[in-house]
Amino acid sequence: MNEAASLRRLLAIESSCDETAAAVVREDGVVLSSIIASQFELHEEWGGVVPEIASRAHVRRILPVIQAALKEAGCLTSDLHAMAVTTEPGLVGSLLVGLTAAKTMAMSLQIPLVTVNHVEAHIYACGMGQDHSIYPCAGFVVSGGHTNLYDCRSATECQLIGGTTDDAAGEAFDKVARILNLPYPGGPAIQKAALSGNAKKFTMPRPLIHSGRLDFSFSGLKTAVLYAARGVPGPNQVAETPPECVNDLAAAFQEAAVDVLVSKCRQAVRQLGYSRLCVGGGVAANQLLRNELQKMAKRERIELLVAPLNLCTDNAAMAAIAWDLLKAGKIANLDADVLPGLVRHNFQKRR
Repeated sequence: MNEAASLRRLLAIESSCDETAAAVVREDGVVLSSIIASQFELHEEWGGVVPEIASRAHVRRILPVIQAALKEAGCLTSDLHAMAVTTEPGLVGSLLVGLTAAKTMAMSLQIPLVTVNHVEAHIYACGMGQDHSIYPCAGFVVSGGHTNLYDCRSATECQLIGGTTDDAAGEAFDKVARILNLPYPGGPAIQKAALSGNAKKFTMPRPLIHSGRLDFSFSGLKTAVLYAARGVPGPNQVAETPPECVNDLAAAFQEAAVDVLVSKCRQAVRQLGYSRLCVGGGVAANQLLRNELQKMAKRERIELLVAPLNLCTDNAAMAAIAWDLLKAGKIANLDADVLPGLVRHNFQKRR
């Protein structure tokens, strides 16, 4: 038996929002399989994730996804050393589906159960494939549900130091896309429209950029886009954004949002005194954000690690952080519960 074949394996499950995912990861960090079942088509008409629809879809897809992950990895359930599962934060119904599956397998196979923090796993993903530890670092997770800054002393020691007071950045992208009548999800749609737009045609606010706090707010920026697109509430307000304004507004919004995100990252790095910034989450796939973070990192003379594109959006492979949790003795009991945290959903069906 070769050395790789003798390494232990774990099965990880991710179901915190609208992706049903499973992955088999070896203890050396090698991802043997990563299966993701998207629910994009189920939520598209609503312009955002509907919790009830999401949890029902997870119930239908969880077992086929697990089976596909094991098959792709050439792995039997008897080969597994541990089960890892996301239990926080996220949608309560969605999280419970994944946790129930993981508990059942851990109990029947008599192997350890490891519960994973979804946000901390996004930061951990920045180091997957690297030949050195990414810790300590300033960690930044920017996605549809989170815009959080962390003091990350190790994989198992992450302290929240800043977050959004209202919309998460990705949520703001989705809502602005709806204002501009662009497709869901909003991030890729706005990025594409902005390529043909002139960001200087509209002046957009940069909320809290000079506040001195590590907090974010995007509701005011979203409202500014709405007023620029349709006018202030009143008899002269239009129902639809004029087509000739869409690309320019997309570019102006994206530039303003990115300015705020990069500014807060710079502030966090300086405050913490670390020489490394790690950025993960779905919005980290935005090319303008990546470019501006690179420029900032060069000016600040720090190392920037942004999660690979295939690990930015929700996936189970990043639950490889469970190996570090296992080494730290952080094994969950079978009475473990989910910790959904604060999640806001106020989407309306597209007309």
